[in-house]
Amino acid sequence: MKEIIIEPTENPKVMKFVTDYNLIPGSLELDRDSDISEIPLAQELFNYPFVNRIFITANFIAVAKEDTVEWEHVAESLKNIIEDELLANPRIYLQKRKEMYQIYSEMTPNPAVMKFISSKMLMDGFIEVKSREESEGVPLAQELYEAFDFVKEIYVSDNFVAVTRDEQFQWHEIMNQVRSFIAEFLQTGKTIATIEPHQHENPVLKIINREYTNDEQKISDILNEYVAPAVENDGGKISLIEYDQENKTAKMLLQGACSGCPSSTATLKNGIQNILKQFVPELVENVEAVNG
Repeated sequence: MKEIIIEPTENPKVMKFVTDYNLIPGSLELDRDSDISEIPLAQELFNYPFVNRIFITANFIAVAKEDTVEWEHVAESLKNIIEDELLANPRIYLQKRKEMYQIYSEMTPNPAVMKFISSKMLMDGFIEVKSREESEGVPLAQELYEAFDFVKEIYVSDNFVAVTRDEQFQWHEIMNQVRSFIAEFLQTGKTIATIEPHQHENPVLKIINREYTNDEQKISDILNEYVAPAVENDGGKISLIEYDQENKTAKMLLQGACSGCPSSTATLKNGIQNILKQFVPELVENVEAVNG
């Protein structure tokens, strides 16, 4: 609690309430006609009809009263109000409520990857950091690498952060630490990234600098409609990067939780390959995975 000292002035109508820190730069002089919508302390003090003026500067609040009351009857009450209001808003003005982030963790098909999901959107698009050396421009990744030596890779997309660990620990040993760290990082308003995220519409723009052929577009459309939503829900991303027309083979880029996942090959063979063979049997017979 902020400790307030009551200090009389030479003017018997004015009493100073002195704190142990500077309240504001400059000064404020307020009366009942002043705009006090952003000053809860003034709102509370002016609830008392005998308070007619408030002066705030440096480390004190001076209150001027009417002659209808004596200070000995009201000074302690005003002191209590000032202490309570400074506790809530130490710098006088109404503090803006911090945006609240609720973070919960979720396992992915890759046992090395944990997905930390936010109650609010984090970015429009995605950023993948494969190592500490690649973390420049992504403060969240930089701080995660600094805080935890078991962090291998970080993938941020939409409303979640997918973290890949090494083999030092199991997730049940470290999950709560990482979740709390990410929640505090977001809650304090730190910048996630200073670089532009890649857009979901063109997830392979940096890998292939060409437009899809008609056949590739057909395959990509099926992936986006029937496969991508489930993969992204598990903290990963899948994209078509190459199509071998002669061998009817589609190569997929796996990112996020999918990259290096032990179940990736089985998932592709048993799931994605079957879907593509069902919808475009004339185009696809085999699917291969490329870890991003």
